[in-house]
Amino acid sequence: MNTITRLLIPVLLLFSLQALLAQEDYAERIRVLRQQREEVSLQEKEALKQEVLAIEARLEAGEINTIEARELKEEAARKRALNIEDRRQMIDREIALLQRNEGEIATGEVSDFSDETDRIELSLGIGEQDWIRWERRDRPVKYDRRTYSDMVLAFGFNNAIIEGQGLEDSPYKVAGSRFFEIGWAWRTRVFQNSNFMRLHYGFSFHFNGLKPEGNQYFETDAGQTTLQEFDAELTKSKFRMDNLVIPVHLEFGPSKYREYEDHVRYSLHNKFRIGIGGYGGVNLGARQKLKYREDGERVKDKLKRDYNTSDFVYGLSAYMGIEGVLLYAKYDLNPIFENAAVEQRNISFGLRLDL
Repeated sequence: MNTITRLLIPVLLLFSLQALLAQEDYAERIRVLRQQREEVSLQEKEALKQEVLAIEARLEAGEINTIEARELKEEAARKRALNIEDRRQMIDREIALLQRNEGEIATGEVSDFSDETDRIELSLGIGEQDWIRWERRDRPVKYDRRTYSDMVLAFGFNNAIIEGQGLEDSPYKVAGSRFFEIGWAWRTRVFQNSNFMRLHYGFSFHFNGLKPEGNQYFETDAGQTTLQEFDAELTKSKFRMDNLVIPVHLEFGPSKYREYEDHVRYSLHNKFRIGIGGYGGVNLGARQKLKYREDGERVKDKLKRDYNTSDFVYGLSAYMGIEGVLLYAKYDLNPIFENAAVEQRNISFGLRLDL
């Protein structure tokens, strides 16, 4: 499992870089363009002033007469007026392009309206050796995009439902037991002309942590993993399970239909979303961290063992919220420990961010 983890982490990092590019905030670019538009008139007027001074210097030197000087000044004024109009129109076109495509098309100082494509390359590696190379060519805007992608981050409280007990009877600390999730997800519109239902799917890493109450730790004996009292006084006892899963959700919620000159979009900006589904995957490993004092010295044990945790994980999950900020819950249907006399199942509540 260690090998799988090392191979998947660079891929996840690469997807994260792609997400940062895809989610670039173009509002700042538009603000700069509007500021440049306001400065156009000042720049051209200053240039006209310098031209007029040069013409007057030629007049005083006797190189031209009064009539020629007046004609040159009028011509310079007409040229600068046209420059102001044309430069403002160029900036207006670039602002319109960014707004129409919601920042999806990268532009330079002057927009390029040709059919040529720009190329973006990303590589991940050490020194001159690339492990992974990714290349994207910006193509003409697609009329109707049915699939979008997001990086997913989730975090919050973690605990376990124990057979025959309520959550209030859990032997694990409520505030100290936490979970973290990171992954990549795709969102595809189910129907051709309606965005009310979407299919949300991808892959994620789950890191589920449990902190036992009191002075307890996990011990495996005769095929059973149970909580036992530790010989010394523990300052920290933490158990963590790492999983790689494929989540699939049906997502519901309204969206705003936007029609542009050359494409249409269904926007979820400030819209309520709710998703219901589940996940399935594999257990990448389990580990336990213990901190205590022995003979007056601080001791830190990091124990990576099987602990009889389930090899395969599967469960139910749901989320709801506004746009990309969502309340999130997941529940493992598989027991944490296989062949346990008393079954325990992991449960998580927290916040999910679709970036």
